[in-house]
Amino acid sequence: MTDSATQAWTTLPALMYHSVSSVAGPLRDLAVPPERLAEQLGALTAAGYRLVGLTEALDLLGAGSTEKMVAVTFDDGYRDFVTAGVPALTAAGAGATLYASVGHLGGHAGWLGQWSADFGPMLTWQELADVAAAGIEIGNHSLIHHPLDVLTPAQLRDEVVRSHDELEQRLQVKVRSFAYPHGYNSRRVREVVAAAGHDNATEVGRRLHTPGEKRLAVPRFQPTPDHTGADLVALVAGGGSTLVPTLKQAAQPGWRMVRRLARKAGRNLT
Repeated sequence: MTDSATQAWTTLPALMYHSVSSVAGPLRDLAVPPERLAEQLGALTAAGYRLVGLTEALDLLGAGSTEKMVAVTFDDGYRDFVTAGVPALTAAGAGATLYASVGHLGGHAGWLGQWSADFGPMLTWQELADVAAAGIEIGNHSLIHHPLDVLTPAQLRDEVVRSHDELEQRLQVKVRSFAYPHGYNSRRVREVVAAAGHDNATEVGRRLHTPGEKRLAVPRFQPTPDHTGADLVALVAGGGSTLVPTLKQAAQPGWRMVRRLARKAGRNLT
């Protein structure tokens, strides 16, 4: 096996989906229709990738696996995950991690404001339990989806610990994975996430994860409804742009201050 082939088999592409539906307007790119999702997953499988949840992928890499894998994740916990997402995953023989926004279960995505109903209702607790029973990993997406890096220590702990403990107690499963709301994190946030019992976590990042990197800041690609199956295979194989994380790191402290001031003024910038 060549060095380039070894690299391709030891890095981890992770995908970040949200709703399995079709919507117009500003949230369009966060919704992938069922038929497009099926096309994307099928193309990855045909290209030789094993599709698994994030914790399973990280555990396999940590044990020395050189399997060609893609970690598949879904944020928020919309009901369309049950009606459209699970059938597509099953047809592709794929596993996945579903990150639940605990405080919104049984309701709508309140953090989306005037667009909160666009993706339809959230899963109920019973539906989430059914998802877990079907073998999908359940991860934590915090309590009410606040950007965590601008919260006070007490608010941060409440968002992370309460949601983790409630998921474990109500579902009777081990919750190891966390998804940062809006992707924002910091060293303080990562420390609280780890102390709460999570051993891995995801941000956005838009690049490959390498085994030597932090398990508490795994980057993910975001498929859109415009990505064909071939497009997504090319994106995963190509590794995305290395420029994005560099620019994000440079801009993050200033943007964090803007969002902290906005939060004090009663607004929620994402």
